[in-house]
Amino acid sequence: MPVKQFNGSANEVEMAFYDAISRGDLESLMALWAEDEEIVCIHPNSPRLIGHAAIRASWETIFENGSVHIHTTALHAVHNVLTAVHSLIELFHHANAPEQDLHIIATNVYIKTPRGWRISCHHASVAAGKAPKEASKSSVLH
Repeated sequence: MPVKQFNGSANEVEMAFYDAISRGDLESLMALWAEDEEIVCIHPNSPRLIGHAAIRASWETIFENGSVHIHTTALHAVHNVLTAVHSLIELFHHANAPEQDLHIIATNVYIKTPRGWRISCHHASVAAGKAPKEASKSSVLH
């Protein structure tokens, strides 16, 4: 399979990541990950997954139940020349599930590669309590 070139910023890769999830598009989602086999994905209440095969299999299982619609908010971003770390809140619902008063705290780590910015780590955990009602905040450090 040819390697897809995506030269956008870490922010654009993040938007493409959540867009692929909302469409249940496994190929587009996996194209956003770094080629390194040390990539990591941790879904809420799930074990740590390392490498493309394990991460791909997990998303295949998630998409078997339909796409997942995630609204992100409260982004806090730290960027430097080769890495970007985004901490955000995910408000979500599954296409085939009723609305839940549930929110996820996620950390997405991006690295600059010869193919452009790519996901190195996605870690999501169920947060205690109700989702915050505050407006989005963003902080970018260079």
